[in-house]
Amino acid sequence: MENGGGYNEIPENAPEHCPGPQSEAAGKSDECQGCPNQQICATAPKGPDPDLVTIAERMATVKHKILVLSGKGGVGKSTFSAQLAFALAAMNFKVGLLDIDICGPSIPKMLGLEGQDIHQSNLGWSPVYVESNLGVISIGFLLPNPEDAAIVRGPRKNGLIKNFLKDVHWGELDFLVIDTPPGTSDENISIVQFLESTGIDGAVIVTTPQQVSLVDVRKGITFCNKVGLQVLGVVENMSGLCQPLSQFQFMKPTENGEQIEVTDWAIAYMRDKAPELLNLFAFSQVFDTSGGGAAKMCNQMSIPFLGAVPIDPQLCKAAEEGRSCFADNTCRASAPALKIIVEKLVQRTKSRTEDGA
Repeated sequence: MENGGGYNEIPENAPEHCPGPQSEAAGKSDECQGCPNQQICATAPKGPDPDLVTIAERMATVKHKILVLSGKGGVGKSTFSAQLAFALAAMNFKVGLLDIDICGPSIPKMLGLEGQDIHQSNLGWSPVYVESNLGVISIGFLLPNPEDAAIVRGPRKNGLIKNFLKDVHWGELDFLVIDTPPGTSDENISIVQFLESTGIDGAVIVTTPQQVSLVDVRKGITFCNKVGLQVLGVVENMSGLCQPLSQFQFMKPTENGEQIEVTDWAIAYMRDKAPELLNLFAFSQVFDTSGGGAAKMCNQMSIPFLGAVPIDPQLCKAAEEGRSCFADNTCRASAPALKIIVEKLVQRTKSRTEDGA
């Protein structure tokens, strides 16, 4: 797969904030001073980017395109993207999952696809498939080793994203889920620009409950408003720790301040004295929610709140093992919450289509 190049592509040796060869400021802005391409860009003919036509042709077979944004790192955005793709596929939709987090591609691991390679056919590059109706593309498949760093500057990131859109043969898809890096910079701007003419359903914003996350998420929502991207809703992830009481580890403090494990004794005691307790879920707030969390923010900003997903150790395990949390009954705290959110999201995309949005 090409790493950029071609007509209208930002050169690899361009400065970080290159305005682009097709910009009216090409070769003339302050960022262009000292760039080896300055004269070429200043005199190059300006015009529409033919790659956007190719992208539009590729995306013509994709019914719905959903971006997953976070505004802040570490909120579980990729975990949500992976489980959203799993859930949609389990609902018999044809699903594609595109990972444009160039420097931190975690999707291959979360889909159980580490070590897989992208293959080329006469129709273009083929996604790596989890199931017949769930295909994945990520720069992680292009790295020789999962531990290798993708050392890529801004212009080259944009070129890679464009390659993923114009060179990959997705075929007929009901949903293309796009997992983005945190923030509101190059990759997120580029994906919106490249897909602008193809029709993006909107973005799902993922946050955690505390104010330090919500401040950045507000910026992400402002980004959506500025680029004309519909906010389909906000998901509050890590919304408290929740798991069956029987799955907890119990500790007993000693006189010298140490702790000893008494899990077997505690479970046996409950089973003997109060067996109904073993059917309960224990819940504890982990983050400060005194600010009202994502639900309050959504009310203030008049945007939909899709729901809250608790911290579930079984969901974390499913992500580590690259499997769906819906496949069995192990993610008893998180899977029902995610299922409700996915159903709301499907309904919102269908409603937008019926309304002609």
